Amino acid sequence: YGEYDPEVHKPGFLAEEELLPKRVINLYQMTAEMWEERITACYAEHRGRTKDEAEMEYLKIAQDLDMYGINYFLIRNKKGTDLLLGVDALGLHIYEPENKLTPKCSFPWNEIRNISYSDKEFTIKPLDKKTNVFKFTSSRLRVNKLILQLCIGNHDLFMRRRRVDSLEVQQMKAQAREERARKQIERQRLQREKQLREDAERDRDELERRLIQLQDEAHMANEALLRSEQTADLLAEKAQIAEEEAKLLAKKAAEAETEMQRIKVTAMRGQEERRIMEHKVLEAEKRALKMAEESERRAKEAEQLKQDLQEARDSERRAKNKLVEFTSKAIYMSPGLPSDSVPQDLNFSRENLSFDFKDTDMKRLSMEIEKEKVEYMEKSKHLQEQLNELKTEIESLKLKERESSLDIIHSQNTEQGTSKHSNFKKLTLQSTKSRVAFFEEL
Repeated sequence: YGEYDPEVHKPGFLAEEELLPKRVINLYQMTAEMWEERITACYAEHRGRTKDEAEMEYLKIAQDLDMYGINYFLIRNKKGTDLLLGVDALGLHIYEPENKLTPKCSFPWNEIRNISYSDKEFTIKPLDKKTNVFKFTSSRLRVNKLILQLCIGNHDLFMRRRRVDSLEVQQMKAQAREERARKQIERQRLQREKQLREDAERDRDELERRLIQLQDEAHMANEALLRSEQTADLLAEKAQIAEEEAKLLAKKAAEAETEMQRIKVTAMRGQEERRIMEHKVLEAEKRALKMAEESERRAKEAEQLKQDLQEARDSERRAKNKLVEFTSKAIYMSPGLPSDSVPQDLNFSRENLSFDFKDTDMKRLSMEIEKEKVEYMEKSKHLQEQLNELKTEIESLKLKERESSLDIIHSQNTEQGTSKHSNFKKLTLQSTKSRVAFFEEL
């Protein structure tokens, strides 16, 4: 499936795959969708790995399984007891037929000198010549040949792994390390380019979003400008009307003043007329005063309207300036990225890798093996934690009544903290002589 991509690997893309044995699926109350959801979550966290790295990490986990890499064969000891012979990369293991997980005794390859068979009987000679050989029988000739081939092949590989590498092999390993380093640098370069491309796409999206925002603001400013122009025209019209009203009131005030003077002249003709005229003069003065106040108020109102008109024109001018500013920004930030926004050339330097092939000391070889083991443990720690979390999560969904005998034995070994490697180490600490005697007594 390659690199995880949420746009491509959508729910249901694993529906046709047989990801788990049916026995495991039947052991838990989980639907296919639930399994796919958990598998996809782990898949998404492993982005950036090559196919070879993924296969190697898979094998590193699989090799710790109790039955990984073991071939089982039905055999009998001297007493005729039915037993199982397990052949793997570590050595020979003897099991009881009903328990393929926990060996009763083990014989590592470094303690075995020779393996041979005649007809149906196998003979295994320990490295210690003082120790008796141990023998077992197998009833099928074809199976006997297969057992012998497996034993010889695994023994040769075991011894070859523990020899000091030849100069040719060391050169091949050095070339492989250099190739891995080159691929790692190439992956890092591709990762950087991918990151830069994603950053550039985000910047482009941000610029487009900003451009749309500026266009919206410019549109709003244009509408505000139109509204301010309409308001300014209305205020100018009102100011003109107020000014005309003020002129009319001033004319009426002047006419009232003339009428008052005429009344004063006429009032001097007679006392009665004077009294009447004084009354009329008083009324005229009141009217004139009232008209003067009205004229002054109208004049102030006209002055206020002129100020409002000036402010409206200033607001109009500011709105026009703001529109010009938004328009210039929109032109400057037009769609599409400038040619220099994304780096075109990425230069990476790589140090020359050199290796010394002269050191062939066994101590150095052991240190390298130990170093690789520590590095593997550190790398797989996170993955092991994920697997343990998944085990804990789905443990409550397990159907106990569907567990096989091997499932029960495995659970018991897990609770006791024993594993394939711890059992093998414990059994190999016993002497070869005691193991041979125990095998014959089974």
